[in-house]
Amino acid sequence: MGARTKARRRAIDLLFEAESRGLNAGELARERAESPVTPAPLNDYTISAVQGVVAHWGDIDDALTTYSQGWSLDRMPDVDRAILRLGAWEILFNDEVPDGVAVSEAVALATELSTDESPKFVNGLLARLVEVKPTLV
Repeated sequence: MGARTKARRRAIDLLFEAESRGLNAGELARERAESPVTPAPLNDYTISAVQGVVAHWGDIDDALTTYSQGWSLDRMPDVDRAILRLGAWEILFNDEVPDGVAVSEAVALATELSTDESPKFVNGLLARLVEVKPTLV
């Protein structure tokens, strides 16, 4: 597993944990960077990804809600929401990651962490964001 893939996985963990505990994900990432709870410190990409999602939270949720045909954010599994938020941030707000890589990584995470239906849903929604990206940014 590559460093960026591991960083994404840890970002998903932080986004999921923060939402589950009612915390600000950016503050949780900062706390974990200052006082790690695992032997390996947080990767810089993990921290910037979580902070990027938090900085664009409203825009990301609006885009996901608009293009998730028939699914409100509240109906989505919690882990799917975290994966989609990270993927949407990489597609819409992070020029360092090619859109195809962002979609592929999100689908791989959904395959590993979520339900059998999740990879297809994540792929479809993020692919739609890639299509409409020029009108959103």
